[in-house]
Amino acid sequence: VMEAKFAPTLSVVMPTYNATRYLREAIASVLAQDFADFELLLVDDGSTDDTAIVLQEFATDSRVRVLRNERNLGLISTLHRAY
Repeated sequence: VMEAKFAPTLSVVMPTYNATRYLREAIASVLAQDFADFELLLVDDGSTDDTAIVLQEFATDSRVRVLRNERNLGLISTLHRAY
């Protein structure tokens, strides 16, 4: 028997690029919201710092999905990929 998976009511997209310094606080803030029916899509735009490592720390949360560009594509291309 297959269980139907329903899409969340809201998707929050957070594009990132070399943002290690601010990421933990920003992600924790989204995850701490009272409204719970959302997914958080974290998109690393080919960062060269520890951004990818920080994003993976949050990947165990069922509301979080992580995507990574192999190289920096820029904000608009990164947002298009997320959508």
